[in-house]
Amino acid sequence: MGLLGFFYSLGDLPLPDQIGLAIHASLLLLLLFFVSARRVLSCAFRRAPVFKDDRRSPVGDHPDADHRQLLVGYWFKITVCCCFYNFLVQLVVLCYETARLIQTRVDSRSYLALYLPSLQALAWLLLGLSAVHCRFNALPKFPFFIRLWWFLSFLLCLYTAYVHVKGLVDGSLRISSHVLANFTAAPAIVILGVVSVRGFTGLELYRDHGDLREPLLAEEEEPGCLRVTPYGDAGIFSLVSMSWLNPLLSIGAKRPLELRDVPLLAPNDRSKTSYKALNGNWERMKAENPMKQPSLAVALFRTFWREAAVNAVFAGLNTLVSYVGPYLISYFVDYLSGNIAFHHEGYILAAIFFSAKLIETITTRQWYLGVDILGMHVRSALTAMVYRKGLKLSSTARQSHTSGEIVNYMAVDVQRVGDYSWYLHDIWMLPLQIVLALAILYKNVGIAFIATLVATIISIIVTIPLAKMQEEYQDNLMGAKDERMRKTSECLKNMRILKLQAWEDRYRLKLEEMRNVEFMWLRKALYSQAFITFIFWGSPIFVAVITFATSILLGGQLTAGSVLSALATFRILQEPLRNFPDLVSMMAQTKVSLDRISGFLLDEELQGDATIVVPHGLTSSAIEIKDGEFCWDPFSSRHTLSAIQLQVQKGMRVAVCGVVGAGKSSFLSCILGEIPKISGEVKISGSTAYVSQSAWIQSGNIEENILFGSPMDKQKYKNVLHACSLKKDLELFSHGDQTIIGDRGITLSGGQKQRVQLARALYHDADIYLLDDPFSAVDAHTGTELFKEYILTALASKTVIFVTHQVEFLPAADLILVLKEGRIIQQGKYDDLLLAGTDFSVLVSAHHEAIESMDIAESSAEDSSGIIDIHASGSISRRLTSSPSNADGMNSESLENTASSDIKAIKEKKKSKHTRKKQLVQEEERERGRVSFKVYLSYMAAAYKGTLIPLIILAQTIFQVLQIAGNWWMAWANPQTEGDKPKTSSMVLLLVYMILAFGSSFFVFVRAVLVATFGLAAAQKLFVKMLRTVFRAPMSFFDSTPAGRILNRVSVDQSVVDLDIPFRLGGFASTTIQLLGIVGVMTKVTWQVLLLFVPMAIACWWMQKYYMASSRELVRIVSIQKSPIIHLFGESIAGAATIRGFSQEKRFMKRDLYLLDCFSRPYFYSLAAIEWLCLRMELLSTCVFAFCMALLVSFPHGTIDPSMAGLAVTYGLNLNARLSRWILSFCKLENKIISIERIHQYCQIPSEAPTVIEDSRPPPSWPNNGKIELINLKVRYKESLPMVLHGITCMFPGGKKIGIVGRTGSGKSTLIQALFRVIEPDDGKILVDDLDISTIGLHDLRSRLSIIPQDPTLFEGTIRINLDPLEEHTDHEVWQALDKCQLGYVIRHKPQKLDTPVLENGDNWSVGQRQLVSLGRALLKQAKILVLDEATASVDTATDNLIQKIIRTEFKDCTVCTIAHRIPTVIDSDLVLVLSDGRVAEFDSPQRLLEDKSSMFLKLVSEYSTRSSSMSDTGYWKHDPM
Repeated sequence: MGLLGFFYSLGDLPLPDQIGLAIHASLLLLLLFFVSARRVLSCAFRRAPVFKDDRRSPVGDHPDADHRQLLVGYWFKITVCCCFYNFLVQLVVLCYETARLIQTRVDSRSYLALYLPSLQALAWLLLGLSAVHCRFNALPKFPFFIRLWWFLSFLLCLYTAYVHVKGLVDGSLRISSHVLANFTAAPAIVILGVVSVRGFTGLELYRDHGDLREPLLAEEEEPGCLRVTPYGDAGIFSLVSMSWLNPLLSIGAKRPLELRDVPLLAPNDRSKTSYKALNGNWERMKAENPMKQPSLAVALFRTFWREAAVNAVFAGLNTLVSYVGPYLISYFVDYLSGNIAFHHEGYILAAIFFSAKLIETITTRQWYLGVDILGMHVRSALTAMVYRKGLKLSSTARQSHTSGEIVNYMAVDVQRVGDYSWYLHDIWMLPLQIVLALAILYKNVGIAFIATLVATIISIIVTIPLAKMQEEYQDNLMGAKDERMRKTSECLKNMRILKLQAWEDRYRLKLEEMRNVEFMWLRKALYSQAFITFIFWGSPIFVAVITFATSILLGGQLTAGSVLSALATFRILQEPLRNFPDLVSMMAQTKVSLDRISGFLLDEELQGDATIVVPHGLTSSAIEIKDGEFCWDPFSSRHTLSAIQLQVQKGMRVAVCGVVGAGKSSFLSCILGEIPKISGEVKISGSTAYVSQSAWIQSGNIEENILFGSPMDKQKYKNVLHACSLKKDLELFSHGDQTIIGDRGITLSGGQKQRVQLARALYHDADIYLLDDPFSAVDAHTGTELFKEYILTALASKTVIFVTHQVEFLPAADLILVLKEGRIIQQGKYDDLLLAGTDFSVLVSAHHEAIESMDIAESSAEDSSGIIDIHASGSISRRLTSSPSNADGMNSESLENTASSDIKAIKEKKKSKHTRKKQLVQEEERERGRVSFKVYLSYMAAAYKGTLIPLIILAQTIFQVLQIAGNWWMAWANPQTEGDKPKTSSMVLLLVYMILAFGSSFFVFVRAVLVATFGLAAAQKLFVKMLRTVFRAPMSFFDSTPAGRILNRVSVDQSVVDLDIPFRLGGFASTTIQLLGIVGVMTKVTWQVLLLFVPMAIACWWMQKYYMASSRELVRIVSIQKSPIIHLFGESIAGAATIRGFSQEKRFMKRDLYLLDCFSRPYFYSLAAIEWLCLRMELLSTCVFAFCMALLVSFPHGTIDPSMAGLAVTYGLNLNARLSRWILSFCKLENKIISIERIHQYCQIPSEAPTVIEDSRPPPSWPNNGKIELINLKVRYKESLPMVLHGITCMFPGGKKIGIVGRTGSGKSTLIQALFRVIEPDDGKILVDDLDISTIGLHDLRSRLSIIPQDPTLFEGTIRINLDPLEEHTDHEVWQALDKCQLGYVIRHKPQKLDTPVLENGDNWSVGQRQLVSLGRALLKQAKILVLDEATASVDTATDNLIQKIIRTEFKDCTVCTIAHRIPTVIDSDLVLVLSDGRVAEFDSPQRLLEDKSSMFLKLVSEYSTRSSSMSDTGYWKHDPM
């Protein structure tokens, strides 16, 4: 046959084959042309790229090849597999056609059958090899030519499929090997069509230490966890079988898992990736239309729609195959009844049933894992966004969101939005499921399917008002929870003051009242949920009754097959119908949560233009403020700061002074850009470091607090410790600078906290230092040392603005600003201001008064001060001449040994990890191994002593029995095939079915109400028990437990107990009984199933045990990893001003993302582990079902009742879903019960001593004298920690004023804590009026003592509530107290008087004003013993003098113990106790101590008077800033 004949013969082929031949032949020729052209060109020019996209050197030839790694993605693997799969299909067709030609007599035209498969086989082989070739060149995209070929093949496939389907429908097409091959190859070609559009190969080159291979904060990763999860690189089989999880599960089976065992997430699953994508879309939407409020839901959709779309494919496929069984049941019953349609029909039906169940099992697991991962991504991204927003929140917005509320946004709202991923596809799946169900019902019951549709719509409509009601309850529940969390957070933060003032019972009752409001809404929510459960268990029964009744009334012939098919359909329809209220409720809840988060994210941020940063070199000014008007409340008519004009040259020292409430701290805030700017401009040139008045210390060790994210430089670090006088303090700590600081720096004294803050600022080596009253918390000696070493020496060349009440430091300033009522009323040098008189001279004269009150023997004062003067001035002059800036010197000194110091630092860090076991703050405890059965029993017995549990099980059992009876009745009573006689009349049939059906739904209602009742009682009992135990815990518990851990339990774990566990327990009971029912029905028909069911049950039990070993620990790790996120958040919100002051937002954001990944790692694996187990369980149950089907088909006709066999199949279809749900419900119950375990831990905290001991109550008038006796008092904070007080013995006479002084960290505050029994003595005792205080109740003791603490604390509420929380005093008494503590004038000028609001932490009042409120409390209490712990540290000298006069007048008959660093505060005391390193150094009257030239007290007094008298010689402190 010639060439022309060949082309003529092609005309006999079908049109699709002709087009296929033409396309593949053309493309083959083009490919050959390209290859040959490449060879010619490579010989001529020695150049090689074939295609435009191929200009990239192979992996091996790359200069960094040794350090590069090629990651092969699953898209590449799928693509190559599809090409070679198509090649094999065409090869099989070619072989078949060749064999057929050999067997039959052939003519030349018969060879036409070989042309197309030959050409296509060759084409797919070349395409497969081309795809493989891309791997060697590490191409990011497939060459354009290859993609074009795939796309054309895809279009051809669509056209061929259309022609063939049309031919099959009209009967014109004859089935041939070509037609079968086209259908077989279609799925692979569709995938290649998708790849051709995407273009990407899925190949990625990484350096071995590339960004995506490294953890986010490398230094924070634990050793051993640097391997990335195999999930990202898993093959198709591994993904389908979930075998990529096996390595972790095998470790978990051998020993309890730790966080380091859990591999890192794949780069795409990390928080950083999700956060950047979502934040990018959110910011874009805000920018697109600034006038319109952006939708967070739309931003989430734009970010995660691809993931959701892939997941939708699995969900859709799963829905379609789930209806195969119900559709075929009627055919199966007909087959068993003897109506055989074709040969081997039974086996073919059994094979289809099995295949459908297999596909359903696989798609379900992929779908569920997909939504879990999607939810995880959404949660990570939203949490990070909420955290970032928290760092940028303006002061006004901050007032409307307390830290407790923001914790709830993270802990509850973000969780809820993430959980919505489970309901995402239900919106479109519900209509699809209803349409498929109606189609099957139309086949079975005819026109009666319309009744089904109407009944379904009615069922859905009924839920809408219920859902709205549920939304309202949820809204109110969340609001009540927010209020409770806000108050709980405040109480935990201020637990020390609650215990010292004996207020803890009052505040606990307040929390219980708030819980009662929350509980009211919880009860309504749970009972309405119970009613919804009844409606939706009843709705499929209602739909079934309506359908069958309509069919019978219309005269339709029901058969056993059609009834069973309809019942199976109703059962599948039951899921979406039952899920619909959940869907509506979840949509409502998610909308509420989205609105709350969105409202928070859109809240006002700090003004971007509040400060203008001027680059170095463009100006000589460090800070310049022109016409500055600032106000914390933008709507207030009175501005916080007005008419601010200031220019500070670089290198200047500026002091800011003024009375309490003058606006000094606000002045620093305006430089930082923290306070809203009304008008004017603030220019800053250089980096800033900020030291706040109330020390903000992070949890962690001291070294981490000082470094604050900067790399370790040993020499610089040593110089910083020296400048901040911290060396001696660190020597006192057994772990040195590796000592773990408790929550909010609880393990440090006030002075130590302040100096750690100063060290942090100095190490930061900024250009501008803003110090807010840094010397108030330290003693006179340390204060002087700090001023010399820190401000005069280390910061000699820096710009420093410091707020101070210490007048003696003012002469050293180049510029002094005097503030009054938010205005700079004076500014200039010290001498100039003194000459000018007015307010400044008032401050100075108040200080002189204080000094003059120190009646020191002249000779001793002169001698000692002379000695100190000579020594001090010598040391200062030496230091000032040594270097213009110690901070600069620190940098230059230590560059040489950086590498070696780094290695040393790493070694020291490792060493410090071993010592952490002895530290005060330990890692969060967790149980290991199985959840103890006692935990289950304690929960079950928590409500009504467990009497409801048997009733719940009984109600569920009756429901199950009645449901099976109803289905059996319908299958038995109806004729088996059309034409058979029914066994009863239509009315009896319907009536019996309705009684059984509605009887079963009634018992569901009973069960739901019982479960809700049980859950409510148990949740309330556990909450109250935990709350009371926590409030009765000793102070050491709060010192060593970060507040985040406790908040985690009272928010997240309590929510699980409130809303989750009762339904999990009820669900497990119901699923167990349903599973037993299914097995019972299947066994009744084919007892042989038991032969397979028993080994299957054993296998399931073994797998569940194997899985639980890992899952349990993973869930515990997840619970623990949640706390650091909440803790970091609370800590960051509290220190947001400091973080911004140091420009550390990025580092803290990184830390948050790292902690989110630490949480997501075990969370992701715990989710995957559930799917791993369910997959294996369902595969086993699918095999049992297939075995049952094979048995039924194998039995001879007539040996088995077809309707009963059909019933067994109907229930069998549900077996795998029920089995996996049973295992799932048990595993989730055990995982959730860990919340009970964690709450149970906090119900076992050892209590402090009883509040009241009835047999040992002090007389009502005790103490009437106020004598305090300390006998050999030894105190330590914890058994593992060193002794703080070493055998103190002394006696404070009643009615005397006792001054307690000593260096910072000498044990002054510890002594006071021992007096209040915040710490119980290790040895020795304290007698008050000869009564041993350890023998009486804590409430009796603390309520008779009064304290003004070092850290002034205000509670959210009003001024009145803060002064008198127990409401024991009249308004008149409260006003008197306010007048005495100098706040009456301020409060009277507020519009709301005593009801003037106090924000969280008292943020709308200055620290000095807060201290005065504390004084007001003491004035109201009028106790016989008053303790002042640094009570006047934060007020100016004039106010201090005034307070001392008030105390002398108002407490003249009381024993007053005063701890103070200002010597004038204690100089007029009757006795002075000098402590040194926890021992009594001296105890005598001030006069006698001052006469003793060797006395330590004299040194302290001399130090104070020296630095004060140096004012007269102003040149002493001065320096030239330039």
